[in-house]
Amino acid sequence: MAVNGSNFVDYVKIHCAAGHGGAGSVHLHRSRLTAKGGPDGGDGGRGGNVYLRGNDQMWTLLHLKYKRHIKAGRGGNGSSNNSFGDDGADQFVEVPLGTVAKDAETGEELFEITEHGEEVILRKGGLGGRGNSWFKNSVRQTPRYAQPGTEGEEGWNILELKVLADVGLVGFPNSGKSTLLSVISAAKPKIANYPFTTLVPNLGIVSYRDDRSFVMADIPGIIEGASEGKGLGLRFLRHIERNSTLLFLVPADADDIAAEYAILLKELEKYNPELLDKDRLLSISKSDMLDDELKEEVKKTLPKGVKTVFFSSVAQQGLTDLKDLIWSQLNAR
Repeated sequence: MAVNGSNFVDYVKIHCAAGHGGAGSVHLHRSRLTAKGGPDGGDGGRGGNVYLRGNDQMWTLLHLKYKRHIKAGRGGNGSSNNSFGDDGADQFVEVPLGTVAKDAETGEELFEITEHGEEVILRKGGLGGRGNSWFKNSVRQTPRYAQPGTEGEEGWNILELKVLADVGLVGFPNSGKSTLLSVISAAKPKIANYPFTTLVPNLGIVSYRDDRSFVMADIPGIIEGASEGKGLGLRFLRHIERNSTLLFLVPADADDIAAEYAILLKELEKYNPELLDKDRLLSISKSDMLDDELKEEVKKTLPKGVKTVFFSSVAQQGLTDLKDLIWSQLNAR
């Protein structure tokens, strides 16, 4: 998925071809002193592998959108004097952390890259063939055959990026998620008053007490029916899977805060019931429009069993309480 005018790409389909193995050599030793020597054909080199390598300085798969074909080097052929062919050059594809590799034909999830510098083979190079010196025995003193190299693995793969963050913001469009992230971190998401303002996940590092910090992700707003593919929601719900704590945002001027929270929960459950096992916090945004008396009335209507905090990004109210609550939740285990 790529959004017009955006560098954020979280889904690509690429064709990867590992290198074929080099052929073994058929050669009989000859020299000025030896007219009919034995076999001395060397082995072929292995074909190059195609690797995915984690890079914590990357946040998008954009660089692969226009480079759909990845090809590793072919192994060199063996030669005389038992000389082995060179191994084919490996190809390393740099990807952001949280990238999941799948087989495009079967949809099978192969592995996920989660650490900087982590290298995993996506397509394996072919084996080099054995030279004829391997096949000499008491019966065959001068074998005149060798093995060809085997073919490298080749095929289409899907790469999906799932944003890695400590806290994922969950809420309807215009609930105040982007504004919150812009206020408590250095992230500067685009903010406007219309549905689906946030078209790509935004990551922000939130500074906390004593030089501590945590990562917060503003996940694009979901709407009722997102799990069934309505609107833009289904494209983005997968990013929520990677967050350890979900921070639900419901604006103070919502008609029914508890009902809106329940709808958001329902959408997550439809998409993946395991999401409900994550830690959840409920925050009431835009609470500067509530006086103390109204706030007490609202508290009576809030859902049970979830920790709640009131805050206002614009008025800079309750932000310290919000960060304290998040930090406490992240370190509760």
